[in-house]
Amino acid sequence: MTESWATFGTDLHLDTSGSTGLRAGLMDALREAVRTGRLAPGTRLPSSRSLAADLGMARNTVADAYAELVAEGWLTARQGSGTRVARRAEPRRSATRVVRTRPAGARPVHNLRSGSPDLATFPRTEWLKAARRALAAAPHDAFGYGDPRGRVELRTVLADYLARARGVHADPERIMICAGFAQALKLMGDVLRKRRVRDVAVEAYGLFLHRDLLRDAGLRLPCLPVDGFGARTGELAGMRGVGAVLMTPAHQFPTGVPLHPDRRAAAVDWARATGGLILEDDYDGEFRYDRQPVGALQGLDPESVVHLGTTSKSLAPGLRLGWMVMPERLVGEVCEAKGVSDWSSSALDQLTLAEFIASGAYDRHVRAMRLRYRRRRDQLVAALAERAPHVRVSGIAAGLHAVVELPPGTEPAALRAAAWQGLALEGLTRFRHPDAEPERDALVIGYGTPTDSAWAGALDALCRVLPPEPEPEPEPEVGTWTGTA
Repeated sequence: MTESWATFGTDLHLDTSGSTGLRAGLMDALREAVRTGRLAPGTRLPSSRSLAADLGMARNTVADAYAELVAEGWLTARQGSGTRVARRAEPRRSATRVVRTRPAGARPVHNLRSGSPDLATFPRTEWLKAARRALAAAPHDAFGYGDPRGRVELRTVLADYLARARGVHADPERIMICAGFAQALKLMGDVLRKRRVRDVAVEAYGLFLHRDLLRDAGLRLPCLPVDGFGARTGELAGMRGVGAVLMTPAHQFPTGVPLHPDRRAAAVDWARATGGLILEDDYDGEFRYDRQPVGALQGLDPESVVHLGTTSKSLAPGLRLGWMVMPERLVGEVCEAKGVSDWSSSALDQLTLAEFIASGAYDRHVRAMRLRYRRRRDQLVAALAERAPHVRVSGIAAGLHAVVELPPGTEPAALRAAAWQGLALEGLTRFRHPDAEPERDALVIGYGTPTDSAWAGALDALCRVLPPEPEPEPEPEVGTWTGTA
C-alpha cells in the first residue's frame, strides 16, 4: 500500500531556494531557521524520510545534511530521541531593536482598579462539567458558521434568565450574542451611524473606552449631567440632534447611584416622543446588597431600549461573552452589521454558557459571589470608618466598586501616594467626560478585583494613601474693646 505524504510527522517550512545543490540549500535553510530562533533549541526535527518526502528530495540527501549539521554543532542526534536542534544553538538577537523589560519594582503590588471580578473564583469545576455536557450534546451544525445572532440554545436560555432575573422582555429571535460589551457597543455605533444618527448622549461619568468606541463610529458625544439621582434625563428633550443615549440605569458607573424612577420614566418618554434609542449598559445588575433589585430599564419599553449585558463581572471578562436584546426594528440591521465583520464568540463557549445557566450553576455562582463581595464591601467600609473616618463612602448599595470622597484638591496627591505604595488605583477624574464640569475629588475602589489572599494587603495600602483629616479653620480671635460709647 502506497503511503500518503499527508501522514508524515511534524510540518517544517524551509526555503531551499537560492543555493546551488539540494543538500547545500537544505543546510542553509536549517541554519537560518536555527539562527533566527524560528527553530528553538530542543525542537525535534522531522525524520529524514518524512522531510525528504515533504521536500521532494532523496532521503540520503536529507540524512547527509542532518549528519553534517550535527558535526557542526547545529543539531544533535541520539538513538530513540531523533534529531533535535542543539541546546547551545542560540538565536541571533536583533541589533536594531532592544526590548527592555519593566523593572519589577514598577509593577503594582496591589490592584484596586474597578471593572473586574475576582478571577480566582471562576467556577472551573462547574464550567468544565457544563462544557462536557454541552460538547456531548452539541449538534453537528454547531461546528459551522451558523446564525450571526449566536447559538439558539444560548439565546433561548438567556431570554428566560433575563426575564426572571432582570425583568427584561426578551425573545430569542431578538437576542444577539457578542464577544463582550465592547463588540455590542461597536455594532450599535455602526448601526446608528447608518441610520444617520450623529449625536449620542453619554453620561458625564463613564468609561472612556465606551466613548472612544462610539466616537470611532463617527458619532458626536454630548454630555448628559449626572447627580445624586443618576443621569439628568429630563435634559434630553433640550439636546437637539441627539438620536440615542448610553446609560447605566441600575448602577451608574462610576458614581454608583441608581437612576431615580422619575428619571427612568423621563428617558423612556423622550425615546417614545423622538424615536430615539436608549442603550442600557446593565454591567453588574446581578450584584445588589442593601436594596431591592432594580429591574432593567428595557422592561418599561422594549421597543425603545437596547439592553446590553455581559458575563465579564458575573464570571470573567476573558470569556468574551455578552449579549444585546434589541427592539424588533433593529434586528435585521444589527445582524447585517455583525455578519459582515464578525461571526460571534466560540459556539462551544456559547453552548457551555447555555448549559451552565440551564443547570442552575450560574444562579448558584452569582449568589455565592454576591455574599463574597458584600463581605468585602463591609470590610472596606469598616476599615475606612476606623482609619479614615473623615472620608465618606458612596455607591455601595450594589456593584463591585465604591466611591471614596476626598477633600477638595487631594485626588492627585492620593494617586501619587498610591503609585508609591505599589497600589493600582483610579480617581474619579479619570472617568469624567471632557465637557463635564469638575465637581469633586474621589477615588473609585474596585473591591472585587483582588484575590482573597491579596485583599487585606490592598485594603491596608488604601488606608495608608488617603489624605489626613484637614485641620479645622482657626477661629478668629476675639479682642477686648475698651472704648466708651
